[in-house]
Amino acid sequence: MDSSLIQKTVAQHLLAVQAVRLRPAEPFTWSSGWKSPIYCDNRITLAHPEVRSFIKNALAQAIQQHFPTADVIAGVATAGIPQGVLVADELNLPYCYVRPEPKVHGMGKQIEGHLSAGQRVVVIEDLISTGGSSLKVVDALRAAGAEVLGMAAIFTYGFPIADQNFANKGVPLVSLSNYDALLKEAQALDYIPADAMESLAAWRQNPSEWGK
Repeated sequence: MDSSLIQKTVAQHLLAVQAVRLRPAEPFTWSSGWKSPIYCDNRITLAHPEVRSFIKNALAQAIQQHFPTADVIAGVATAGIPQGVLVADELNLPYCYVRPEPKVHGMGKQIEGHLSAGQRVVVIEDLISTGGSSLKVVDALRAAGAEVLGMAAIFTYGFPIADQNFANKGVPLVSLSNYDALLKEAQALDYIPADAMESLAAWRQNPSEWGK
């Protein structure tokens, strides 16, 4: 299946199971304080076997295409953990997961599972916003001696700051779907009125100021 069809199908699935909600007239408030017309919780896909399997297979296909020499799959805690397990199992590869920060108790680990220096790792994330927390995981893996080939995600908002952050770290990002594809499908499926499209498009360009 080509990437444009995967983008479309994933967007349709996320809307169908309400993993993504669009409310331009009643914005959500993110933990950062940003007002947002969209809320994405890809963990909901885990409750739907057909959607879960499609995403697993699409992520596995993306890794085989873009990062074929991967030795290990690493999930980003917490939402990337189950997605990473599914993908690692599909590809029959070792798996670990990584916290943004080390534990403050017990063994103080940041990486859970076995990882050897020199192994080539692909990181699995469920959602990319600015990329900040995801790239902390990359730093931890590199500090442990791993070679990070790139990151694969279910969905990205496509913020310019995220593109810059990934470029600065030298981390290729492959995402199954994105904000533009989602808006296109939401309009085609009558999830949102046509007159809301301008506001939704404007939010992505300046999310920190939108709605103020």
